[in-house]
Amino acid sequence: MEYKCALFPPNLNSSHTSRREHTYHLDKGPMADRGATTMLIIFVVLYTFAPCSGANVKIGVPENYDGIFPWYLSKLHSLPGNYSDLVVTGNDEGIFGVDAQFLFALRPLDREKQPSYSLQVSFRTSEHRQSFTVEVCVIDKNDNVPTFIVESMRGSVQLGLLKGIPFMQVDALDRDDRNTAHAELRFRLMEQTPRIPSSQMFFINSITGEVSLTEEGASTLDPEMCGRYKLSVMVKDMAGRANAFFTSGIVTVEVTGNTWASPDPVRLQENLPGPYPIPISQVKWSGSQVEYSLEGEFPEMLFTISREGVIYLNAPLDRETQDQFQISIVVERPDGREIAKPVELRVMVGDANDNRPTFPQAQYHTVVKELAARGTEILTVQAADNDDPKTDNVRIFYRLVGQIPESPRALFRVDRDSGVISVQADSMEGTAPQYTLTITAEDAKGLNSSCTVVVTVQDENNNPPVFSQHEYGPFHIPEDAAVGTTVTAVLAGDADVRGGDSWQVDYRLESGNEEEVFTLVTDKQTNEVSLILSKVLDFERESEYILVISAQNPVALVRGRYGPASTATVSIYVDDVNEGPILSQSHYEVTVREGEEPGRVIATIRGYDPDSHPIRYSLQGDTKKYFSIGKYSGELKTVQALDREENSTYTMEVIAVDGRNSSLSASTLVTVQILDVNDNSPVLVGDYSWKYLCTPRWEDQALVLASRDSDGPQHGGRLNFSLRSDATVRRNWKLTPINDTHTNLSLNIPYLAPEVYTVPFTISDSSSPPRSTFINLPVTVCPCNVRGNCKMAAKQLQGMPTIQSAVGILLGTFAVIGTILIVVFVRLSYQNPKRPSKTNQERVPLKISI
Repeated sequence: MEYKCALFPPNLNSSHTSRREHTYHLDKGPMADRGATTMLIIFVVLYTFAPCSGANVKIGVPENYDGIFPWYLSKLHSLPGNYSDLVVTGNDEGIFGVDAQFLFALRPLDREKQPSYSLQVSFRTSEHRQSFTVEVCVIDKNDNVPTFIVESMRGSVQLGLLKGIPFMQVDALDRDDRNTAHAELRFRLMEQTPRIPSSQMFFINSITGEVSLTEEGASTLDPEMCGRYKLSVMVKDMAGRANAFFTSGIVTVEVTGNTWASPDPVRLQENLPGPYPIPISQVKWSGSQVEYSLEGEFPEMLFTISREGVIYLNAPLDRETQDQFQISIVVERPDGREIAKPVELRVMVGDANDNRPTFPQAQYHTVVKELAARGTEILTVQAADNDDPKTDNVRIFYRLVGQIPESPRALFRVDRDSGVISVQADSMEGTAPQYTLTITAEDAKGLNSSCTVVVTVQDENNNPPVFSQHEYGPFHIPEDAAVGTTVTAVLAGDADVRGGDSWQVDYRLESGNEEEVFTLVTDKQTNEVSLILSKVLDFERESEYILVISAQNPVALVRGRYGPASTATVSIYVDDVNEGPILSQSHYEVTVREGEEPGRVIATIRGYDPDSHPIRYSLQGDTKKYFSIGKYSGELKTVQALDREENSTYTMEVIAVDGRNSSLSASTLVTVQILDVNDNSPVLVGDYSWKYLCTPRWEDQALVLASRDSDGPQHGGRLNFSLRSDATVRRNWKLTPINDTHTNLSLNIPYLAPEVYTVPFTISDSSSPPRSTFINLPVTVCPCNVRGNCKMAAKQLQGMPTIQSAVGILLGTFAVIGTILIVVFVRLSYQNPKRPSKTNQERVPLKISI
């Protein structure tokens, strides 16, 4: 047999002591007695301690030993070999003894009877008497079967209990050591009888033994179907292991009804006088001790519930704020676990007539037509009462209590029940344009409020516009009157309210204005209409106008009709005025080729006089007298040949004068464009005598030659340079065009002997046939230094002036210039000096074609 025991060293204060767990084997076998008798003993030495005076010894001994006795338990190391007079106390039952330093037992130990023994061992040595304590701990064995504390286990489960909420607990006891697995109990539900409506109605907690409903049990429990259940329950020790002791028992469960149900709805009057709190309802859980709480949408502490389940109202209610409350009543165990589903209490708030009817707005605006018939509804006012609409508290009565202006009376009325405001008078014609009514709304208790209604009497178009007279005029207007001239202004009066659509007048020219010579412009502030001239008059074409004007409102007449009084006739006479001549064109454009024979007619200026008077023509602006015009025919001719290069455009004015009244005239501009003729040859522009080319040839070095053609672009646009057809010239020289007017002249061979050469070439224009100019251009060719400067003087060309002659010519020129300057300064000294004018040197632009 194998045991485990915890051993404790005798010296508890030693730093080397430790708690250990050892395993010892008890073997049966013979052992010789130290005296004359030999006996068979079995002993277990659990722990050996170093001998020390007064030391304590603790020994663990398994219970229920069934071997040979005496049973040697342990050697007492604290007992010396030369002791005498040994006495063991605390051994009242004579179980223990000491033999030759060994502690033994004479019979088995029972932990359930006594779990430990405290023995005092005293002895005498040669010096003095000593003692020490031996603690014998009885080690538990699983030798007790667990038993239920109550033989007849009964419980009750209430209808409505939630799953997992314990309604009873099964208790069992095991006498073995509670600190070991021997007394670790596990419960198990073996069988349920009857097995209706489900075989798994109940659940038992294996550790605590608490019995509760399963989900099926909570949902299907019905006392009418089954009011009592017997549950077979088993309890096992050793935490339910296979080799454990167990006991079975029967648990009887009674299914009981429950008072836990939703209470009847409660109806409370609003604004109860109190005193508060007021009990309004009560609930009760018929099972174990519980706690109640309330949940719902209501102000905190408005409703509360006591431990007894009494529900209280703690403050007055206001139906207009909330007319009913849905209160959930929650029941819980003291540990906070919910036992059953919450029940609901509905609290309805009864109405008290504590609200006055009110209008949604303080003032209303409405319109009534002046021709409205008696009984015409113009507005409905509605007041609202916040009291219960299902009661008479919200019945509202309406009254008309005031009218401003007060007269005439009885114009309006308000329906007592509906709030409809209507016309009570036979007609609203001639009344004030606006009225302010005061309407009150009152409930059955006399609570009331008021509003104002502003009624505007709307004018209707019941009066047509009427002219003050049937005919206007005649009016005289000269035929040369300017467009926009006002001929006259007339007015058609309207008796409707001024400024409204019924008062406004639209005028129309019904006849006499087919050519739209006149227009009408109305002043919307006064309704006066002006007759305006919109086209030029012509006495010779029309000398008299008879216009018919009508007047109508922009809105339809609701009563009456438009008659003769709404139309009028306006007579207008056009007075004849002597008019000036009129030219057929305001501008003439004429083209003439340059160089044409003089005297040719290039244009004819045509005009006419409305009064059939003769017309005389003349020119202005032709300062050089290049043109002439026929005095009566208007034929325009050239006097001399024209040169486009001198002037390409001429602009002059032709004056046409009335032959009987010279103050009356007309004029037109004439522009003469001179067409180009290819009558100019291109020329070379610029001085090239000081320029040179380097030999041997430098890359990209060239003389830029410029040319010009006085003709227009169609003839002198692009100018072409070409070398003379000579093999030597074309071998030595090369012309490369830059653009339409410039070209590069360069060496065509790598080396040319230094000298002044004459390069012959031709410049031609782009006309067909072209005009050309032949050029002999002197070109200096010389050797150059690294900077590109010519290092030797060029040879003098034959026929060129010498240096001496050039100096003489220069000195003579200076003498002439000096004489001229002296004369000029002398003359300037006798008059006020004038600022010299700046002269601009003519430059030929470099035109680059891309």
